[in-house]
Amino acid sequence: MNTQPPLHSTRFRLRSRAVAGLTALLLPLAAMVGLASPAEAAPSATATYTKVSDWGTGFEGKWTVKNTGTTSLSSWTVEWDFPSGTAVTSAWDADVTSSGTHWTAKNKSYNGTLAAGASVSFGFNGTGSGAPSGCKLNGASCDGGSVPGDNPPSAPGTPSASDITNTSVKLTWTAATDDKGIKNYDVLRDGAKIATVTGTTYTNTGLTAGTDYSYAVQARDTADQTGPVSGARAVRTTGGTNPDPGSKVKLGYFTEWGVYDRNYHVKNLVTSGSASKITHINYAFGNVQGGKCTVGEAFPAYEKSYTADQSVDGVADTWDQPLRGNFNQLKKLKAQYPNIKVLWSFGGWTWSGGFGQAAANPTAFAQSCYDLVNDPRWAGLFDGIDLDWEYPNACGLSCDTSGAASFKNMMQAMRAKFGSKLVTAAITADASSGGKIDAADYAGAAQYVDFYNVMTYDFFGAWAAQGPTAPHSPLTSYSGIPQQGFNSDAAIQKLKGKGIAGSKLNLGIGFYGRGWTGVTQAAPGGSATGPAPGKYEQGIDDYKELKTKCPATGTVAGTAYAHCGTQWWSYDTPATVSGKMNYVKSQGLKGAFFWEFSGDTSNGELANAISSGLQ
Repeated sequence: MNTQPPLHSTRFRLRSRAVAGLTALLLPLAAMVGLASPAEAAPSATATYTKVSDWGTGFEGKWTVKNTGTTSLSSWTVEWDFPSGTAVTSAWDADVTSSGTHWTAKNKSYNGTLAAGASVSFGFNGTGSGAPSGCKLNGASCDGGSVPGDNPPSAPGTPSASDITNTSVKLTWTAATDDKGIKNYDVLRDGAKIATVTGTTYTNTGLTAGTDYSYAVQARDTADQTGPVSGARAVRTTGGTNPDPGSKVKLGYFTEWGVYDRNYHVKNLVTSGSASKITHINYAFGNVQGGKCTVGEAFPAYEKSYTADQSVDGVADTWDQPLRGNFNQLKKLKAQYPNIKVLWSFGGWTWSGGFGQAAANPTAFAQSCYDLVNDPRWAGLFDGIDLDWEYPNACGLSCDTSGAASFKNMMQAMRAKFGSKLVTAAITADASSGGKIDAADYAGAAQYVDFYNVMTYDFFGAWAAQGPTAPHSPLTSYSGIPQQGFNSDAAIQKLKGKGIAGSKLNLGIGFYGRGWTGVTQAAPGGSATGPAPGKYEQGIDDYKELKTKCPATGTVAGTAYAHCGTQWWSYDTPATVSGKMNYVKSQGLKGAFFWEFSGDTSNGELANAISSGLQ
């Protein structure tokens, strides 16, 4: 029931010091004139950075200046660069200013003098996830000075993370370059050095389960000069105790083709606020062809270039970088929101025709999917796989005759291959007698999946051009419903009745409406002359369009409907979504999912209603 249009269309925390005079407001740019020149060259002094804490929406950083020489130091100025998107918001024990991404901190009147061997620290609050690079102390290298005629090394590549367990993670990065050669690399965790290695890989052990960490690396040349720090890689170890045992899945579909006419990109998840409201993203769709998982369309997936203003982290793609497109943007999103799990969903309404052939050799099919999901070009992006087969042993766009056991066999093969990775599936909500739920062994397959996304929408629509008008996503049955078993509660109860635990079921929400035209009756059950016009397709339109062009005039069976002029539409609103989330909790369901992000308002009204409703 996930329809796919043709491609190319359709605890805020602020740390402060209470002592008067210690908190420094950021100075205006013009005030930097007196700070641009270092007060005194001091090659026998060092400055080191530590990330003291990170609370998700911000962090606390600290610089420590140490006089390593034999004479007194009368003043100090520390300079560094942050990547775009990372910034200082307040500081104490230093005057901190910026010019673009370059930051300068100058001592206060009371802490500028340092005796030989003495140290002083200043701190700041910041936003973003980047680490400082290019540090200078009084014009010299922060590690004790530069070597004349020898340039410092370049920044290594941002480390990738693999083999993540409860207590360890393996980091790998591309080598830095230097005119005299690289000696070794410092590995930084949360801003502090934890190891020095000669190669380009390091396994950090002794970690805490279920904990967030941030890693970066910095090269040293043969003269022991350090270069800029690499980009940061966020890592969350597995396991641990869930701080909210009752937390629910909040999953949204991101459509590959949405980057075209819909002009919806991964950055919109951030600007709408939806990224902070969800737990999972299903990337839709990969294709199923020749018994294998294949890429849907390469250009939007990993070739499309993004400018700085379009990019999640404000950094533009370059022509020669190995990964661009949605996949690179999703990796950037995960760096900022490391708790989001991303799954690659294969199939959908249009591309489910290939599942029958795939079902003939489920082991080979699972291998092909595993190889594609874990392709080195986008290694670490996907946390698992989702299969959207519409429908096993039943009819969708085409009819499948692979047998009732084919779905169970396929999910068993997927679990065997993907191991502890997420394995999920979107399944039918047709609870009619002898309907699609009865056609396949969903109960037998349930032991192999982490959860099912039950597609509790598209029950009714203008494919029945003359009506009767009916809500496409009723939560319950109601008097006059055109087809028994076509409602969300009927589907959930039938699946539970087959032995599938509610804790493996997600309720589906459509971020769109379905409608008819030529309708005179305001209540459901009226006749019509055909599908109502929609922005991208007749008979269907986004919630963000419908909420203003045809506002809701009533509710039925836990969802909303609207009659405006001769048009009749049904869709969910924040209020009806909240009601459905109460149902999710009362039924002990795993959570909720929705199709799809771009149908929501620019401030994520519906995603917020799901998140708020499942608190």
